[in-house]
Amino acid sequence: MSEENTKTNADSSASDSKSSSCRLRWVPTSTDRVIASEKRLLSLLKTPYVQEQVNIGSGPPGSKVRWFRSSSDKPRFINTVTFNSQENSPTLVMVHGYGASQGFFFRNYDALASKFQVIAIDQLGWGGSSRPDFTCKSTEETEAWFIDSFEAWRKAKNLSNFILLGHSFGGYVAAKYALKHPEHVQHLILVGPAGFTSESDANSEWVAKFRATWKGAIIGHLWESNFTPQKIIRGLGPWGPDLVQRYTSTRFSMHNGDGLNEEEAKLVTDYVYHTLAAKASGELCLKYIFSFGAFAKLPLLQRASEWKVPTTFIYGYEDWMNFQGAQEARRDMKVPCEIIRVPQAGHFVFIDNPSAFHSAIFYACRRFLPPDHGNQYLPAGVTTA
Repeated sequence: MSEENTKTNADSSASDSKSSSCRLRWVPTSTDRVIASEKRLLSLLKTPYVQEQVNIGSGPPGSKVRWFRSSSDKPRFINTVTFNSQENSPTLVMVHGYGASQGFFFRNYDALASKFQVIAIDQLGWGGSSRPDFTCKSTEETEAWFIDSFEAWRKAKNLSNFILLGHSFGGYVAAKYALKHPEHVQHLILVGPAGFTSESDANSEWVAKFRATWKGAIIGHLWESNFTPQKIIRGLGPWGPDLVQRYTSTRFSMHNGDGLNEEEAKLVTDYVYHTLAAKASGELCLKYIFSFGAFAKLPLLQRASEWKVPTTFIYGYEDWMNFQGAQEARRDMKVPCEIIRVPQAGHFVFIDNPSAFHSAIFYACRRFLPPDHGNQYLPAGVTTA
């Protein structure tokens, strides 16, 4: 073997070793790194925005339930991004779902900001917001953690009369907030919302049979132990980003031809990894809000008759959240209620089919927007149920 080949192979071996070492290096994260990854993802946008950490204090004044129940009384912050539209535009506040954060709406901000002042938040304990110790011990305390912290954020931002959009678990929180503070919400948009089905409403026989299996027993034990998907990412250490990459590439390219492009996929993977790997906090709400099988312990369906805010439900055709729960709730509601279904989309309808999702939002909010053809009609394929 020539000296040149020997040197080349040695260099290659060293390079491979260095590359392997880089791949196996534990990827650190923190709130600062979450914010940095958020900025990289939102750099894809054309619309300028303002990012801020809104101080919500250390606990709700006069409340018997502390949000945090930790030894620290330091102020907490809600990570907030604001996209300003034309003057006098209606305000749209967007709340993400479980295991997500406001960056998941990156494909929607440009379009929505053309008609709204858009404000999106990371809920307390998620994304780039403060992550205090989570020591709630009941469903009521856990709901107060999210509802009261959102109300403190609203006061800090001096907001009123806004349209409130929540996705999945964020839809559950938004609905519960609107039930408690209807005077601030002009219209409620629930996108694939969780919490409209209780275990007694579902096929409890199937649930009982699954629980009786060894798989069901293991999953049930993990559920009651508050073992979250995020713990897996943290536990995998240097292999965590690879798992997140496989998840994002599979999850966001499964419903139509409009999957993430290479740049989007890279930035989303980076962002999702940092939001999932950061300190456990809000994610620990799961077992207190839902029983095994993701059935709500205090289901929204049972409070449909108390609804005070006009509501629009939006579901992807392939959403695993069943739109029939919304249909059942609508029968008991005493306020206007519409159900819109978007084709070629699943649970993350706003990523899977963003253009149809935007049309659904404009249609839902047509009474707040200047009249034009695009606000009054749904495009072909988008249907009401």
